[in-house]
Amino acid sequence: MLDFYFHATPNSMKVAVLLQELNLAFTVRPVDIFKGEQHAPAFLKINPNAKVPALVDDGVTVFDSHAILLHLAEKHGRFIPAGIGGKAAMLSWLQLVATGLSPFSGQAVHFLHYAPEDLPYAKNRYVKELERHYRVFDARLSQSPWLAGDEYTIADMALWGWAASAGYVFGERGLEDYPHVARFMQRMSERPAVQRALAIKEDHSFKHTLDEETRRALFPQNAA
Repeated sequence: MLDFYFHATPNSMKVAVLLQELNLAFTVRPVDIFKGEQHAPAFLKINPNAKVPALVDDGVTVFDSHAILLHLAEKHGRFIPAGIGGKAAMLSWLQLVATGLSPFSGQAVHFLHYAPEDLPYAKNRYVKELERHYRVFDARLSQSPWLAGDEYTIADMALWGWAASAGYVFGERGLEDYPHVARFMQRMSERPAVQRALAIKEDHSFKHTLDEETRRALFPQNAA
């Protein structure tokens, strides 16, 4: 039995893709982070860091999206290259998403859309560094069809999760400055598992209003 604790965030969506690629049966447990449900005592027992996604896999709890990707891929023996070189490449690009693209995307979104005051330095810092990361990924995808080389892996699912939200930072131009990432995203969109993952997002509604309740839920340390 798999329980998937989910909100329609980039990190949750990348896990949704892997669950669908593996054709696993699972139950979606929605967590409305705009309402503060991630701070409920029952959820904190699953993820003490109060973040989605999280997974309970036959009694084994895993949190953090990349930990979940690695757990499921290793358990089922798929989407991790068997060769040492391919696996090293996969891990390198997977971790670049985790330590680079993910946090800089999140901070860019925060200062562009959520910050209560206009901070030009912060916006410039995070957007420019995010652009630099996309140039790195674009260069890699100009040389190979997938991040790890010729083999589709969990690193690609991780990139897709954040690149699908690039327009939230870059606006109407989206990924047009990164044609190889854009081509990669088109290729991903054609995968049935990606389409089924997107259907999960459409099947669950969450609060979208950025009011005081949501600010306290998303940024409790600011209120403190």
